[in-house]
Amino acid sequence: MPPKTSVVIACGGTGGHLFPGIAVAEELARRGYHPLLLISRKKVDADASAKYGALDFRTVPAIAKPPTLSPKMLPFFWRLWRTICQSKGILKEHGAEVVLGMGGFTSLPPIYAGKKMGLVTALHDSNALPGKSNRLGAKWCSKILVGLEVAERYFPGCEVEVTGTPVRNEFRTLPSRGEARKGFGLSLDQPVVLSFGGSQGARGLNTLVAEAAEIIGEGVQWLQVAGRDDEQRVQKLTEGRNGHEVRGFCDDMPAAYAASDLVISRSGGASLTELAFLGMPSILVPYPHAADDHQTYNARCFEEAGAALLAPEHEMNGAKLAKLIKGLLEAPGKLKAMELAARGLSVDDAAVRICDMLLPG
Repeated sequence: MPPKTSVVIACGGTGGHLFPGIAVAEELARRGYHPLLLISRKKVDADASAKYGALDFRTVPAIAKPPTLSPKMLPFFWRLWRTICQSKGILKEHGAEVVLGMGGFTSLPPIYAGKKMGLVTALHDSNALPGKSNRLGAKWCSKILVGLEVAERYFPGCEVEVTGTPVRNEFRTLPSRGEARKGFGLSLDQPVVLSFGGSQGARGLNTLVAEAAEIIGEGVQWLQVAGRDDEQRVQKLTEGRNGHEVRGFCDDMPAAYAASDLVISRSGGASLTELAFLGMPSILVPYPHAADDHQTYNARCFEEAGAALLAPEHEMNGAKLAKLIKGLLEAPGKLKAMELAARGLSVDDAAVRICDMLLPG
């Protein structure tokens, strides 16, 4: 039997890049391959990858591009060159034949190194408005893979395939609602609102949710994943409230979704993919400092499909958010319609499509 194609997946920096990369690696492993995942040295990558011990991870420096006219550009180029050299060494050591980048500037050095080495190179972008790094790196790629059809037009002259964005295997088998709620210390007789802010910023969203919860009062339960940096502050904001669980980090998001009736979240591409796959009604509060405001573009796609409500952070306060939440929880028909609309946006076999595009035969 001929040896399996060696695949390296560059996917670090944020959960939005890491989790889809893990999903692709899981599909490759299912087919008998042994992919290598390149992640950043950020704590978010260490936390998120810790539970996937069966996969092989290596760290490379995360390099974020400063403003073009910034004096930091010179050291940026120096670090970029060093990381490209390091990436070449890793690719040679691993005998890489295919390099897949999942977005962000952490993907660029391995992709560029792979191109210079004559390897098959590809980039995946999960957003409606692709990131600058992917638009830059596209010229070094054999193939561009996108999660949403609206993103195709940002890669003129490239071979583009709409594959969807993959979800990890753990989302394919959720615990029962009762089991999930018991694990979080929540009761079965009241609705649960899940909120999380993602790895790039949750403070503003956390404050809005805490204020809305106080206004709504009893009758609704809350599972608030606040992020490690904001956990203590949110604990103080919600101190003494029954049915308001605050976690700094959640390593069992399938259970968190299973416990919930409604989700309030940022609108990164990977998070929206999970919401669609699971058919979760949501209120989306885009991260206001995201590059090119791409999270707003993502959220509009879901709102226009009827799968979510778009709630820009600068237009929100606790009272407005509370009104949106109550309006949905008191309208089960609306929640069901949003659930069906979300499922209609899911590409359930995205990891399979990506692997089929990358592998020979």
